[in-house]
Amino acid sequence: MINSLEGLDDMGVATAAARAGADVVRDMYGRRLARIDKGAGDFATAADLEAERQILDVIRAARPDDGVLGEESGRRGAADAVRQWMVDPLCGTLNYAVGNMLVAVNVALRDGAAAVADPFSGEVFCTDGATAWVRKDGADARLVPTPATQLVDVNLDPPFPNAPGFRAVGLLAHPAFVDRFRPRVVSTTLALAWVAAGKRAAYVTDGGDLTASVHFAAGIALCRAAGCTVTGIDGAPLGPEGRGLVAAADAETHGQLMAVIRSQDQRT
Repeated sequence: MINSLEGLDDMGVATAAARAGADVVRDMYGRRLARIDKGAGDFATAADLEAERQILDVIRAARPDDGVLGEESGRRGAADAVRQWMVDPLCGTLNYAVGNMLVAVNVALRDGAAAVADPFSGEVFCTDGATAWVRKDGADARLVPTPATQLVDVNLDPPFPNAPGFRAVGLLAHPAFVDRFRPRVVSTTLALAWVAAGKRAAYVTDGGDLTASVHFAAGIALCRAAGCTVTGIDGAPLGPEGRGLVAAADAETHGQLMAVIRSQDQRT
């Protein structure tokens, strides 16, 4: 593996790292894994830790001078490194721990390349920052978002920083939402890759600035490169003052969701 990393561009590194993590997640699936408590109901498993170790090995071998922010191991390398990788080795740990295969492995170079691997489908969604692809069985295909499914994933995980102005659970019951869309609740940011790939019409989550999050950075990069419309839940650009995330297949779908969200906000 280490020798094969020579000469890879950043997208290649992100893809190789995500695949390395996905191999661990897939191989350890179904085992009885001890839970490492992280507080506030959150936890990690041995699969999270080993997947992150394998991902970091790839990044260190290919880009030894870059900084890394890992969900489990924290920050490594120079704190002021211009180039920083963000790693979420197992997004959907609770799903995984109870035997649900809806999980993702996220690797992103901040403001650059990124990859999201689905350990069980074998798909790796990747971007060089300009275009977005899905790789499976040795073949590449461009990601083409579309609202055709009318399926919208909504993240219901706490905390709820923008309540009462925005409540994800309220969005699901809003008459205008029900009239146009069909809700799905997937506790993993794999759903963002599905928006970029045309498997979902949109994804909505509460939160603050998610561009610097190990959980969301790779999915946001994919959606942007695929041509999705991506903003906060207030319609403002993502950034340090950001509020949550709305990633939609197209501007029309985004506009319809924003109208519902603003209507919900006015009713609170």
